[in-house]
Amino acid sequence: MIIVKYYYIILRMLKSRNSTDRRVSPWSWVSTLYFAQGLPYVAVMTISVIMYKRLGISNTDIALYTSWLYLPWVIKPFWSPVVDLFRTKRWWIIMMELLIAIGFAGVAFTIPATFFFQSTLAVFWAIAFVSATHDIAADGYYMIALSEHDQSFYVGIRSTFYRISTIVGQGLLVMLAGYIESRNDAVLPGESMDYTPLAWMVVMAVLSVFFLLVSLYHRLVLPRSASDHPVPGVTLRNVGKEFLSTFISFFKKPNVGVAVAFMLLYRFPEAQLVKMINPFLLDGRDVGGLGLSTAQVGFVYGTIGIIGLTLGGIVGGIVAARGGLKKWLMPMAWSISLTCGTFLYLAIVQPDDMLSVNICVFVEQFGYGFGFTAYMLYLIYFSEGPFRTAHYAICTGFMALGMMLPGMMAGWLQEMMGYCGFFWWIIGCCVATIAVTSLIKVPASFGKK
Repeated sequence: MIIVKYYYIILRMLKSRNSTDRRVSPWSWVSTLYFAQGLPYVAVMTISVIMYKRLGISNTDIALYTSWLYLPWVIKPFWSPVVDLFRTKRWWIIMMELLIAIGFAGVAFTIPATFFFQSTLAVFWAIAFVSATHDIAADGYYMIALSEHDQSFYVGIRSTFYRISTIVGQGLLVMLAGYIESRNDAVLPGESMDYTPLAWMVVMAVLSVFFLLVSLYHRLVLPRSASDHPVPGVTLRNVGKEFLSTFISFFKKPNVGVAVAFMLLYRFPEAQLVKMINPFLLDGRDVGGLGLSTAQVGFVYGTIGIIGLTLGGIVGGIVAARGGLKKWLMPMAWSISLTCGTFLYLAIVQPDDMLSVNICVFVEQFGYGFGFTAYMLYLIYFSEGPFRTAHYAICTGFMALGMMLPGMMAGWLQEMMGYCGFFWWIIGCCVATIAVTSLIKVPASFGKK
């Protein structure tokens, strides 16, 4: 509660500055809002995996329990109406950021505990729930605080800073942890200091302080939009009935069975692979891994990999706009499938040079980013109709479920098969991606500029 105490002390000091109605440029808040939206997701889904691996948790437990952290994003559509019914979206944004700050502080304090795995998992799950709520409020606020012209103008800014948050989380923060961990090499025999828990405590403390500051910042700069208010005359019962009818209408769409299968299985190989990439990079060569340090993983996967992912998405968007989704659907499916083979190559060869590792990770992530374009475009296509927003939210729920369920078994499979066997299995799973993609029917004109 110390965080909350000092938060309100600082807020009272700054209150007078915010007492006048000031014209605030979207440049001052769109970037920070979407940077703050991406960072908790990265921390919960990626940083946690690396942290648990460095703290000695098995691959089976890491994959199983961290996959459950997807659940708040799976069920997000079910409680999104609550954000519309109570308080303003501006209030939700600020309060969720404060709660995220408290959550990361909780992770930092419980890392040294003997029951740290259970306690940090519980806090991470709470952070995931709060972060998903923040996503709902931020996206809703973006649409009501900006005109249609400004929404189009700033969409590149929000996407860019969301991606930057990924690089900061998977890259810089992991490299910071690796730098602190490297102090273990300087510990003299007989000393009990372990810099590994300290490294992750520092990372979580940095995240906590950042969200405390960004909550204060947004309290000062987020404009108070006249459209940002609870919906009058609407109750949870009415919303529940409306959502139920919308949900039923989703499953009455033509070819819904094929569509849901596509949403669940298109990323079936990648959903398993992504859970084992960091453990594979960190594990020693004696057990089939590459034996990289934490800092090296932060650079390889959190920086080079994210650059490849971003460039792949950009190229995918360009070619889809020129040729349409139908033309590029199958090539993108092959792209997201075949590039998985780079990790099989790494597991077989186990190269010593970092250049080979960087190239392979870049190629795999580029292929994933390129292939993921088809997935997102299809969700947009299938959501078209009178309930576009609600149906798209349901699609994103299936998208998260498609990552959650396969990821849960990835660690157990890897420990049963070894890394080489596991990556052969991933290549085999690509059959599911190609099969469901071959069943998809979209108009030739969809997606063309």
